[in-house]
Amino acid sequence: MSLVLTQIIETVYQVRKQNPLVHNITNVVVTNFTANGLYALGASPVMAYAKEEVADMAKIAGALVLNIGTLNSEEVEAMLIAGKSANDHGVPIVFDPVGAGATPYRSETSQSLVEQLNVTVIRGNAAEIASMIGEQITMKGVDAGDSSFNTVELAKKAASQLQSVVVVTGEEDIITDGKTTYVGQNGHSILTKVTGTGCLLTSVIGAFLAVEKDVLVACASAISFYGVAAELAQEKTGEEGPGSFQIEFLNQLSKVDGKQLEKFVSIQKHE
Repeated sequence: MSLVLTQIIETVYQVRKQNPLVHNITNVVVTNFTANGLYALGASPVMAYAKEEVADMAKIAGALVLNIGTLNSEEVEAMLIAGKSANDHGVPIVFDPVGAGATPYRSETSQSLVEQLNVTVIRGNAAEIASMIGEQITMKGVDAGDSSFNTVELAKKAASQLQSVVVVTGEEDIITDGKTTYVGQNGHSILTKVTGTGCLLTSVIGAFLAVEKDVLVACASAISFYGVAAELAQEKTGEEGPGSFQIEFLNQLSKVDGKQLEKFVSIQKHE
């Protein structure tokens, strides 16, 4: 498969045209930001957590997003119920193993979810993805400090072992199914200064999966679009800081068009 710019532009257009329903079982820190970001993009977010309704909600959604940021046993039960319903009805699942490796409970929960569910995409930083396959890496700040080559190898190994498309986000973003790999270079470091930008990205991937069956194309399109929106938001807010950036970032999620994508997207197939 050759990823071309026209595919990215078309996928963004389809999200805005189709307004896919994205069912989020996410953490309490990011719920509002995630909903606003999905609305800005053109998707339709729903936050349904009760185990009594998650199966019904998941089966009518375009994608299901599972995020363990503020983990508890009731939420895990709801995730499993929703995930099994999504699997039964052909709904793609995106899993965000927030903080995997930080505590045994997070690590065990992450492993349990991917073992019991057919997860389409796993998105995390390098440390979280490494934890998912029983490895450890040195960290520099929020994301991994290893070279992109090592991060690519980590992502490919994780994709093969976990049988999912893996997206590792950081200074460069890696998207791989274990065989075909893309490296994206859009985005800005200020994203790490705003709570929930990684979690929102996971949900944005869900929105793109809802309209594009080719999982690699959906993920690469979401990553590229999101990164360009961040770059444009930072350009407009300059030195005003993360508060102004956050507001303008939501604006840019609703504004980024094909011409801007054509000008700024930077993503290559890794050979």
